[in-house]
Amino acid sequence: MSQPSHTRPSGPTVSPLSAQGDRHFDGLAEKFAASLYGGVRGELRLALLDQLLPEMLALHDQPMLDVGGGLGQLAGWFAERGHDVTLAEPAAEMLARARESLSGQPVTFIQAPLQTLPEVAPGPWSLIACHAVLEWLADPRAALATLAGLLAPGGQLSLMVFNRDALRFSNVVKGNLEKALADRLEGKGERLRLTPISPLTHAQVEAWSAECGLEIRGVAGIRIFNDYCRHPPQNDADREALLALERRYCRVDPHWRLGRYLLYTLVRPDSPTLPAEEPGT
Repeated sequence: MSQPSHTRPSGPTVSPLSAQGDRHFDGLAEKFAASLYGGVRGELRLALLDQLLPEMLALHDQPMLDVGGGLGQLAGWFAERGHDVTLAEPAAEMLARARESLSGQPVTFIQAPLQTLPEVAPGPWSLIACHAVLEWLADPRAALATLAGLLAPGGQLSLMVFNRDALRFSNVVKGNLEKALADRLEGKGERLRLTPISPLTHAQVEAWSAECGLEIRGVAGIRIFNDYCRHPPQNDADREALLALERRYCRVDPHWRLGRYLLYTLVRPDSPTLPAEEPGT
C-alpha cells in the first residue's frame, strides 16, 4: 500500500501533471521503456500486437497518425509495413528517442498533446492509432471525442487502454484487498510511479464510443494471463507456452476481459446511423 503523503520523501516531482492534469513522461523515458517494454511483459505486448493488428485492422498502406507515440515502437511497426506515419508525442525526451530510433523511416514527428491535434494534424485520417494514452489523461472521455473528430468517414481507430477491471483483479492477487474494496485504483501521476491516473473499463469505452458515433468492430485483451502468474516464465519453453496461451485466448470471452490492456478497432461509419422512427410518424 502507498505511504501517506506526509511520509513521502521530499524532493522535486520527476514528471508533474500538465496544465490539463495529464501525465506526460519527460524525464522518465528510461523507466517507461523498462516498465512497458522490458522483459516478458514487453515481449508479450509487442508479439500480441504483431498478431492482432493485421487481424483487427484493414491495412492498405494508408497514411496514419500515431497519437502519443512515445518511443516509436508502434510507429516503426506501421512504417515497416508501408505506411507514412505522423507521430505525435508531447514529451520532448520521448520524441527525441523516437526520432533517433526511427531515423530513415517514413515518419513525421510532431511535439503535441492529444488536445491540440485538431489544429496541428487535423486530417481527416483514415487510420489512427492511440495506444496506452487515454489512461494518462485527466479527461479520457473528451480525448476519445477528439480522436473521433479526426477520423475520416470509414476511418479506423486502433485504441488500446489500460483495463481498470484488470487492475482491480491484480491488486486482489497481490493482497491489496482494502484498496480493491475502496476502488482506490488510480495512480496520482507523482514521481516515478507508473500506475495510470485514469484506467478505463470496457463499459466506458462502449458508452463513449457510442457517444462519438464510433462502432466497435473488434476487441482483444493484451496480457490476459501473464500479469496474474505467481512465478514468471523460467525458461524459453515456458515463455513460448505462455505466449501460445495469450495468443489462443486473447479474443475469447471471458478471457479478453481481464487483459491488462484492452485493444479495440473503432470505426467511424461512412454515413451516420439515423435514429429509428417512432411508430406512427
